[in-house]
Amino acid sequence: MNKDIIIKKWSRICRGLFRTGAFAVCVGVSAFASLAFEVKEIQPPHWWTGMKDSSLQLQVFGRDIRPADVRIDYPGVTLDSVVRLDGSPDWQYLYLSISPDAKPGKFKIEWKEGKKKLSREYELKARREQRGAKGFSSADVLYMVMPDRFSDGDVSNNNSSSLRNPVGADRSNPNRRHGGDIRGLINHAAYIDSLGMTTLWVAPVLENDMRGGSYHGYATTDYYRVDPRFGTNAEYAELIDTLHNRGIKTVMDMIFNHSGSGHPWFSNPPASNWFNYQGDYKQTNYRLSTVSDPYASDYDRSMTQDGWFVRDMPDLNQRNPHLMKYLIQNSIWWVEEAQIDGIRMDTYPYADEKEMARWIDAVKYEYPDFNIVGECWFGETAGEAFWQKGSPLAKAKGADTNLPVVMDFPLMIKSRGLAPYFEDTDAWNGLNKIYDQIALDYVYPEPLNVLRFLDNHDTERVLLSLPDSLAQWKQAITILLTMPGIPQVYYGTEILMNGTREGGDGNVRKDMPGGFPGDTSTVFTREGRSKLENEAVDYISALSHFRKGSKAIAEGKMKHFMPDNGVYLYQRGDGEAAVLVMMNGRDVENEVDMTRYKEMIPSGAKYKDVITGEIVTVRPESDKYLFSPRETRVMVPVK
Repeated sequence: MNKDIIIKKWSRICRGLFRTGAFAVCVGVSAFASLAFEVKEIQPPHWWTGMKDSSLQLQVFGRDIRPADVRIDYPGVTLDSVVRLDGSPDWQYLYLSISPDAKPGKFKIEWKEGKKKLSREYELKARREQRGAKGFSSADVLYMVMPDRFSDGDVSNNNSSSLRNPVGADRSNPNRRHGGDIRGLINHAAYIDSLGMTTLWVAPVLENDMRGGSYHGYATTDYYRVDPRFGTNAEYAELIDTLHNRGIKTVMDMIFNHSGSGHPWFSNPPASNWFNYQGDYKQTNYRLSTVSDPYASDYDRSMTQDGWFVRDMPDLNQRNPHLMKYLIQNSIWWVEEAQIDGIRMDTYPYADEKEMARWIDAVKYEYPDFNIVGECWFGETAGEAFWQKGSPLAKAKGADTNLPVVMDFPLMIKSRGLAPYFEDTDAWNGLNKIYDQIALDYVYPEPLNVLRFLDNHDTERVLLSLPDSLAQWKQAITILLTMPGIPQVYYGTEILMNGTREGGDGNVRKDMPGGFPGDTSTVFTREGRSKLENEAVDYISALSHFRKGSKAIAEGKMKHFMPDNGVYLYQRGDGEAAVLVMMNGRDVENEVDMTRYKEMIPSGAKYKDVITGEIVTVRPESDKYLFSPRETRVMVPVK
């Protein structure tokens, strides 16, 4: 019997003895085991001196590394403990303290078991000047992109031999990879800037080494590596640096609720409780109300938070302290390494809320200006508001989520398909639905920290089909960009992308024309767009650029009148900086008595339309105003 067969056989025996509590037997006969142990990878791949939190966890992965003794000798670095968990023997967790006096440099980590020794070099870097971690706020407009569908800037990375599942580009299939990448985003940074967008939210870019390709990025298989089909870690940092040079911030999309089943953790778990229902697939019930429900059964709540999102996305157990430390450090690593400004956390309520609150505390401790938005998908406002920091609804249960920003799914639902909701046929339809939804903002502890959106990668497009005119679309965009909160625009909205989820999510995640080799037209230039597309781009760009300099929109109070006679009128801020919005929800001319609005609009008041530059006057002789069909005005007062 050769040495490799002996090693593999002995390794299996040791695994079995460890599970039965007889691991000492393996240690006692280390002559065989010591032949096998190795170190393949250490995560995080490096760290920094001068961090506020002096603790550092190193995850060590390598064949039979668990029992090996460890030694570190470097000034200012102390090995506090070595954690050996009850799962696979291929994992070891080192806990270090990094003194404030520790100097940047490289040091050796040495392992020994029996007669075998090995070492690996680890680097502590000096922190560079912080350009990121600026956060995002209601002064910003987020532009959400799926990199696979935006632009293929480097066709050479469409396949990767470094992956177990090197699924390449196939644009004929809407549910497969299409080849878009980080280089494509870099190439079109000027386009994003021209739209007036101030923050780029990029769908997950980390490795998804999964069957089928996992183009969407939500099945992470390596938390420290950009998927090579999107590019490299260096290119991701280059993208962020390019955007920062234009005054644009970046939000990184992360997923802590689950990993992809292709992650080494799944086939070789470090601990018996690394995943929820680790050896027995159970799907979540998708009923998030069970988390806040005061009457919920333990069973239902457990199935919500501990059940798997889908079969290929096993549910991570955030209650395991070593896993949670890993995830916390991973967030901080990306802030420091790539200089991101914010995080969008996927499937937020499906994870353990107490541990996620602790994660937010840790990130904000290191970066006080950082901001985080959580995906909390509820159809009604109370369910959404429960998850925002400071909510008395959550405090009534003895907890606070600490989550600064939540996503306004209820407003998105009210905006479905435009036509059913923006036609003012009676008092309960059209703009009244929007009014009634915004009127519920009192439920939120911080309405300005609510992410407003009309659609995103998980919903149907706000335009189900291409319209003949933009009147209703402009009203939707105006509401999005002038209401209290943080607006988010889904890529392609500006060029009237449309579609439903029928046939798969790929139908609402279409390619940007002109972003891929072989495209016969491009939407990235004025010449390549249709007349209607240019009208849409001009409108959203003008309003977004105006918004950049408007303190009234960013911070101002909101006052609105209940829609009447088809007209919705509201004001942000007051005084000379006030912004007045008027819209006619009818498809015909609409003469309206403006006397009702005298508390906001004095007779004969003059305003400048921020889109057209026109001077608009409410006629003093009659106090009436004749709205054109679907007229929308965004105006500031003039003397």
